[in-house]
Amino acid sequence: MYSLKILAVGKIKESWWREAIAEFEKRLRPYARVEFVEVAAEPLTGTVPAAESMKREGERLLARLPADGFIVALDRTGLRLSSEKLAALLNERGGTGQTVTFIIGGAAGLAAEVVRRADFRLSLSDLTLTHEMARVFLVEQLYRAATINAGKKYHY
Repeated sequence: MYSLKILAVGKIKESWWREAIAEFEKRLRPYARVEFVEVAAEPLTGTVPAAESMKREGERLLARLPADGFIVALDRTGLRLSSEKLAALLNERGGTGQTVTFIIGGAAGLAAEVVRRADFRLSLSDLTLTHEMARVFLVEQLYRAATINAGKKYHY
């Protein structure tokens, strides 16, 4: 069983995003223990530069990172993996019992310090995604990866 942590900036406000995340988390439960950790987002009001927002959020994220395990930063400049390659990464890193932590940034992105701390940078898309959408996509893809590794028929 995989041990996964999703560390994200901001709260999920809309019920439909929470429901989508909950559905894929439920499907993932036979394969993984998933812990969701949220840190406060900095408001982007125009009075605080985006770089300062990322820095503050980054400090909160770094404070919540585990001392061990495998850290994956979701970053648009990261590697794009097929579902099969994500499954292989999950099996290689999470199959040993270590926790795999995925970090999702806020509206301005991830601070450079957070990206540097990561062991791997993953891009979900060349498109810019909201943090809510990124969470849904990530949890669905983790479920897909787990079913690939388990030889199930969810993935075709």
